[in-house]
Amino acid sequence: MSTPYPFTAVVGQDDLRLGLLLNAVSPAVGGVLVRGEKGTAKSTAVRALAALMPEVSVVSGCRFSCDPASPDPACPDGPHEPGTGVSRNARTVELPVGASEDRLVGALDIERALAEGVKAFEPGLLADAHRGILYVDEVNLLHDHLVDLLLDAAAMGASYVEREGVSVRHAARFLLVGTMNPEEGELRPQLLDRFGLTVEVAASRETDLRVEVVRRRLAYDDDPAAFAAQWADEEGALRARIVAARALLPQVRLGDGALRQIAATCAAFEVDGMRADIVMARTATALAAWAGRTDVLAEDVRQAALLALPHRRRRNPFDAPGLDEDKLDDTLEQNSGEDDDPDPDGPGGGGRPPRGDGPDTPPQPEGEAGDTPAQSVPEQGQGQGQQSSGGGEQQPVRAAEPFRTKTLSVPGLGEGAAGRRSRARTEHGRTTGARRPQGALTKLHLAATVRAAAPHQRARGRSGRGLVVRRDDLRQATREGREGNLVLFVVDASGSMAARQRMSAVKGAVLSLLLDAYQRRDKVGLITFRGRDAEVVLPPTSSVDAAAARLEMLPTGGRTPVAAGLLKAHELLRVERLRDPSRRPLLVVVTDGRATGGPDPVALASRAARLHEAEGTASVVVDCESGPVRLGLAGSLARDLGGTAVTLDELRADSIAGLVKDVQGTSRRAA
Repeated sequence: MSTPYPFTAVVGQDDLRLGLLLNAVSPAVGGVLVRGEKGTAKSTAVRALAALMPEVSVVSGCRFSCDPASPDPACPDGPHEPGTGVSRNARTVELPVGASEDRLVGALDIERALAEGVKAFEPGLLADAHRGILYVDEVNLLHDHLVDLLLDAAAMGASYVEREGVSVRHAARFLLVGTMNPEEGELRPQLLDRFGLTVEVAASRETDLRVEVVRRRLAYDDDPAAFAAQWADEEGALRARIVAARALLPQVRLGDGALRQIAATCAAFEVDGMRADIVMARTATALAAWAGRTDVLAEDVRQAALLALPHRRRRNPFDAPGLDEDKLDDTLEQNSGEDDDPDPDGPGGGGRPPRGDGPDTPPQPEGEAGDTPAQSVPEQGQGQGQQSSGGGEQQPVRAAEPFRTKTLSVPGLGEGAAGRRSRARTEHGRTTGARRPQGALTKLHLAATVRAAAPHQRARGRSGRGLVVRRDDLRQATREGREGNLVLFVVDASGSMAARQRMSAVKGAVLSLLLDAYQRRDKVGLITFRGRDAEVVLPPTSSVDAAAARLEMLPTGGRTPVAAGLLKAHELLRVERLRDPSRRPLLVVVTDGRATGGPDPVALASRAARLHEAEGTASVVVDCESGPVRLGLAGSLARDLGGTAVTLDELRADSIAGLVKDVQGTSRRAA
């Protein structure tokens, strides 16, 4: 067994360490989500936490870690009689992003259940993590069906495995810890809310700290055991402090004054539901116990808010998590009335803590933390002149308000990653048929299995009531659900699109489609074309936030090389088909179709479009042409692509015109 990196040897990252330690003191806090760039010791710190967790007492031989003082009456290995168990270290169980459903919740032997009537159950990772830590690295990349199972287990404290009327239930209460890089995509709001705390981590820019990080890491890699021995005393002291804080926790008093501050803070920041209030109360109590106090102070409430509220304030996927600390301090000060402690200066009271900002720092209005530098762009009519075609480069303009779009989906039946856009054969969804299992049986089709076994019962010597089932009789259910696609945006940023009001509307439409892609769990890519060439602004990624940020800063101007944009898209899709052949692409071209530059640019664009048609790529052209005189060039481009054209107005879900469902994408040219 490898020697883990010592928790106390992690340099800096105070918020990360505090968030993890508070959960070690009080697992009821609800876990922690660690957000940050790669290479910032996220995984190292989480794995090191296991060595600090107090030991747990379990029933000897129980695969589900039942507490001997209060065993689970429904434990599959039970029933257990209350008594003395054995002590062991708390487990840290890692959930791989690509794990199967059976690996997470456990596997039921369907063949034995049908033929013998027994519940032969092999526990999964949820059982292993019971009364320990469930760690998900890159949690934002976890498949939707696994997220659903995690949500159910976290909400009910139990895991259920049901297969054709045969069910197994066991307790599954665990400390959920996840790490993620926001550049690779965001979490679903439901799972995000299940994390009690969130912390942001980043690499230090101080030279001395970076030197110390490298020095310690090299020493650990050279001799892990010797390095760990150097930190044994610090690890022991920290472990003892956790045990002491746990013992003190039941004595900590959460006074009415602190509770009012918690409620007022959650109301002021308009968080949804009541979970934030409860998490803040538990976090503030754990902070007091960690500090060795029996009363919760205003400073505990403030720190609890900074840990528990930022990820609950995201109003849409493009908002950056964060908290306006000036507003937080004002709210705490306004609700800092006397506690039920008679001494206003004693424990439980608390005025406004000092701010970290300087006295000359202006207050930041709520909601501006996630805005991009494009806010400083002059308003319409200011700055550089507007041009409708050609001309030099124009400054970026802000996107119009996003709206709900019609659903654009790829026709046919795919087999890509689970999502919410196009029809596909999936592990989850409505049953459409049956087939022989390829590998392990995961979804039994009971009727088809019975039909396969029935003709052979006399030959197999059936004498009792049970059905004699052989392996060859088992049938796997085929199911139809939804898949996520690769939505590749090819955006015209030429001078013909540069009029500010028009480009603002175009950006708003693309932003709306990006929001739709986020909700449908797609990968997205962004190509722009202007001047003489096209550019891959964002390679295919799961981070819709990154695509929105690149779109916001997109400059415009110059000629309209439509062919270059389509050729760049063709090359990118060719590479992506090799990397991920099961993920079907959807090409979204946003242009007015007015190709310019070079000899016969319209013909060049037409030939480039036919390359996509020959590949059978599903495509849609968002026609941005406006004004009383329209040339219809975008519609012609859509026909060359073998796809569909839709105007900006028709793209809106509330529009009664131009209903768009499946996007055409065939190998035949449109008539």
